[in-house]
Amino acid sequence: MLKRITILLYGLVSYAVFLATFLYAVGFIGNFGVPRTLDAGPTRPFLESLAIDLGLLALFALQHSVMARPVFKRWFTRFVPEPAERSTYVLASSLALIFMFAFWQPLGGVVWSVDDAVLRGVLWGLFAFGWLLVLVSTFLINHFDLFGLRQVWLQMSGRPYTPLPFGTPGPYRYVRHPLYVGWFFAFWATPVTTVSHLVFAVMTTAYILVAIRLEERDLVAHFGESYRSYKTRVPMLIPFLRRNRV
Repeated sequence: MLKRITILLYGLVSYAVFLATFLYAVGFIGNFGVPRTLDAGPTRPFLESLAIDLGLLALFALQHSVMARPVFKRWFTRFVPEPAERSTYVLASSLALIFMFAFWQPLGGVVWSVDDAVLRGVLWGLFAFGWLLVLVSTFLINHFDLFGLRQVWLQMSGRPYTPLPFGTPGPYRYVRHPLYVGWFFAFWATPVTTVSHLVFAVMTTAYILVAIRLEERDLVAHFGESYRSYKTRVPMLIPFLRRNRV
């Protein structure tokens, strides 16, 4: 019983860290309400700052992708209880983001700026829409399973974990990855684009496009023909295309 309680508490703490990190990320990227933001004034030479930022982004991408692969999960669960595997992934991803928030080096310089009040309002609306779409998308595919809470609760209850069935709720009927579409809005919808923001948006977009390929390979392996058929019917990122050829 003590082991079950410990795993449950570990899952709850990991989720709490994720939630705090998610909320901080909104302010970090939107440049409000947090002590360190994406577009603060530069404090180091440009090339030094750029190298640090690219290293931080690469570190997050490496952690996020490697730990998500089935082969890593099979190896990792030799050392940690299987119900805690997802919570560990969530915690590690959150810590990688916190590390990036703490050591990000702003690059300065405005690439473009929108001065019209109406257009600025539209961009802020799209920014908010992006974060909302990310959050809603996680709940549509079972938020609590995605962030490890379902796993630790089932083990606490003494019930075996059952994988979720394949489904296409809500926006998943129009694009295969609405969660990533939400990230694109969150990263790109801004009335002021600095060099820092542009580097961040370009590199995270490039990573997402690579990550989608890796993720879909795992989804085909897991769901088989159901996901292959889904890929032929539903575009990857842009709604209402007959087929995504990206």
